[in-house]
Amino acid sequence: VPIFFPVITAMDFGMTSEHLAIWFGILVLIVVEVGLITPPVGMNLFIINSMDRETPMTQTYRAVMYFVGSDIVRVIILVAFPAITLFLLPA
Repeated sequence: VPIFFPVITAMDFGMTSEHLAIWFGILVLIVVEVGLITPPVGMNLFIINSMDRETPMTQTYRAVMYFVGSDIVRVIILVAFPAITLFLLPA
């Protein structure tokens, strides 16, 4: 975040600096969440798999791929249309 935030603020997205900071913060949180369920490191996968010890880890990996796919689509939509993340803020 300390490396990318100055780069993002230097680019012109047509938003105020406060809106840009909120939008970027939301994007960072979503990408971190995707990282927590993405193999091979995904810490949440180990937690999910520890609830049912009889299920092999490969089956857990395959099952979570639908969520990873939907999260990637969500990130693409939020990057393409930043107003979606900011519609609750006053103008």
